[in-house]
Amino acid sequence: MKKRRISPNLTFLRNNYLQGTSGVILEGSSRSTKTWSGIDFLLWLCSFNQNLVINIIKETHASFKTTLYNDFNRRLPMYGLASPFADKKEVSSFSLYGNRVNLLGADNAAKFHGAGCDVFWINEALDVSQDIFDQSEMRCRKFWFMDYNPKVTDHWIFERVEPRDDAKLLKTTFVDNPYISAPEKRKILSYDPNNPDNVRQGTADDYMWNVYGLGLRSAPEGLIFQHVTWTEKFPENCEHVYWGLDFGYTNSPTVLGRAGIIGNDLFAECLFYEPTPSINELLPVLRTYCPNETVWADPSGDSGGRGMISLSRRNGFRVLAASTFPGSIKYGISLIKKFKIHLVDHPAVRKEQSNYRYREVQGIRLDEPVDDHNHFWDQLRMSLMSNIRK
Repeated sequence: MKKRRISPNLTFLRNNYLQGTSGVILEGSSRSTKTWSGIDFLLWLCSFNQNLVINIIKETHASFKTTLYNDFNRRLPMYGLASPFADKKEVSSFSLYGNRVNLLGADNAAKFHGAGCDVFWINEALDVSQDIFDQSEMRCRKFWFMDYNPKVTDHWIFERVEPRDDAKLLKTTFVDNPYISAPEKRKILSYDPNNPDNVRQGTADDYMWNVYGLGLRSAPEGLIFQHVTWTEKFPENCEHVYWGLDFGYTNSPTVLGRAGIIGNDLFAECLFYEPTPSINELLPVLRTYCPNETVWADPSGDSGGRGMISLSRRNGFRVLAASTFPGSIKYGISLIKKFKIHLVDHPAVRKEQSNYRYREVQGIRLDEPVDDHNHFWDQLRMSLMSNIRK
């Protein structure tokens, strides 16, 4: 009988749980069994416990549908269990061997105040804020663990959690996965820049190979705002405060933010980051965060901005159209870079900061950004361009 190989991630989780470790960090490349090991660990834990409360946390509740729903659908039947996600569009909790498993999106911070648990797992933890981790840990009775691909070089996990004596780190790569499929392995290997065939075929990518192949902490090439510092709170003593708004509907987020100036220091905070399909969803946001402020918004036609601005004004809010012109994106970026940038920690802002970069064509970097991961930066541009003259 062929002996079944066990992932080192699963072994590491079980051993540290039994040894009384507070928590475990699983860092590694793509297809290194981090997620499946997390599911297997919960199955093992629930098989000899009753009435545990387990919280699984991701960046947003919607993100479960494109990742963990599918992983549970594939994994649970292998143990003879029916998946709770097989025929349902929306699941917020389910039972596993008599234990309760809750799915929590980090975009709803209010759920974490009072959300006690025995175990919590943060999946793709680099996209979750330290506040969510802290709120979860102070209400956790037994054990926590998190996983991620090391797609950035600077993060609160590296600074605040990894050095702790009661937290253990394990690094793995796809080589540690005995069950990786041939197409998955072939795709990861295609990023290797040391393979001449990959270079010839145009698939070689240093960043993708480092992060998703070798599991090394790396920052994407060509980051637009590479040098920032992270802060927990927006300062109260700002000399000037400006408000910005970038519209989104169903697929892109509407982002409301504020910027504060103290000398040459720029402080920027994201207050709202969700789609608003119509004015009905936008008005409560304005009423909550900035009922009496002047807010500068993107009037571009692609986002229907002028219509949303007009409707906001008809409902009593001072939402004004920012001035956009050919070259205004480049100008706005240069205006932001005029300052030393401090960002209030927020998972969506971290994601944008670590992914907003300049375009490249055939290896040549252009002086214009990729039109993605820019919603927070766009509202910041609107507020600064409307109030500051270089």
